[in-house]
Amino acid sequence: MRILAAGLASLLIAALPPGGTFVDDDGSVHEGSIEAIAAEDITRGCNPPVNDRFCPSDSVTRGQMAAFLVRALGLVPVSAGFVDLGGSPFQRDIGALAAAGITRGCNPPVNDRFCPDSPVTRAEMATFLARALELDAAVPPPRCPTLPADDIWNTLVSGLPVDARSETYVEAIGASATVHPDFGSGVWPPGSDSPIGIPYVEIDAATPPVPIHFTAYGDESDPGPYPVPAEAPIEGGAQASGDRHVIVVDRHHCRLYELFSAYPRPDGSWEAASGAVFDLDSSALRPDGWTSADAAGLPIFPGLVTYDEVASGRIDHALRFTAPRTADAHVWPARHHAGSGSITELPPMGQRFRLRSDFDTTGLAPHARVIAEAMKSYGIVLADNGSSWYLSGAPDPRWDNDVLRQLKAIRGSDFEAVDTSGLMVEPDSGTAAP
Repeated sequence: MRILAAGLASLLIAALPPGGTFVDDDGSVHEGSIEAIAAEDITRGCNPPVNDRFCPSDSVTRGQMAAFLVRALGLVPVSAGFVDLGGSPFQRDIGALAAAGITRGCNPPVNDRFCPDSPVTRAEMATFLARALELDAAVPPPRCPTLPADDIWNTLVSGLPVDARSETYVEAIGASATVHPDFGSGVWPPGSDSPIGIPYVEIDAATPPVPIHFTAYGDESDPGPYPVPAEAPIEGGAQASGDRHVIVVDRHHCRLYELFSAYPRPDGSWEAASGAVFDLDSSALRPDGWTSADAAGLPIFPGLVTYDEVASGRIDHALRFTAPRTADAHVWPARHHAGSGSITELPPMGQRFRLRSDFDTTGLAPHARVIAEAMKSYGIVLADNGSSWYLSGAPDPRWDNDVLRQLKAIRGSDFEAVDTSGLMVEPDSGTAAP
């Protein structure tokens, strides 16, 4: 059943004595509530610019609902990252709901659309209100972590010794080059369908597996089928020509599925240059010499920066980054390399770096500071060839791109390579020694 405008008014605020703001609510059982939310500026009417009518029998659209909730909750309107808002007058209200975590989109699992003109069902409104009132906080978290707590991705490196080749590696990547957060809100370039960052999708237990047709590295890929939804988000967007990573997280079965250069087929299957499946409960590494969806043969997802963890105030894992030139070698925990130079001159895949402890983060905005402090404590892992000091993260409409740009104050010379060899328990496991 759709929520009528009058019914929504009663949901938002208890009825108060009727007033006279609107000419079309006289006699309505909801008149007191309608006039009360008008007095609080939660509603302004249905016929701008006159706004002397409320249209109590009309259905509420998702865009209108956003405006009601933003005014009722006192949220600050901000820009939204959904691709279908166009000239919607509710764009900034929708952005406020997304920033507050009250809405995630209308087309799961991709959730890059809001459907502002669609009606709100009672079930959808229940979800919106539960999130707004934090009534869903008691829902138990997914049972699977992102790799075990003692995995090398989740291990502090702030106390490890500096690698003997640290200065050489920093110079090779770019001592004067600045950190670039390769993630954010919105799209790039403007007007494209390319969200900024590497997206991922979390699936439910009922998502069916589909065939995967490998086009390049099938002999080093884990065979399908993989439970990849037909509308799974692709890095760079559907028309991209770059890496086109697709990442699927199945916390019900504790599995992570990642594809490189992935393209959906009309029959629901996918083709990809390579693919890898990781057990989220295990630190087992891929066979040495095998690639994954990443050049280092490592999983991508554990190294992504996500908005929710930054908003929580802490990141408890290492971050993924790229460098333009790498050695024809890899070090633990990496399993593969794609470089063409000597390890004495260029960093190998899997090399860990950390932001130096004396770098002052107090001038950064809170979200930027969380990321910088994670680079001090957990460091960054060289995982692929690309631009200098490009940090990987997931796109999210809630990111403030201006805040993320503050990380560009960090230069390559602010990093040092660290020696993680003392943490290795065995070569084929990512488990780190205590």
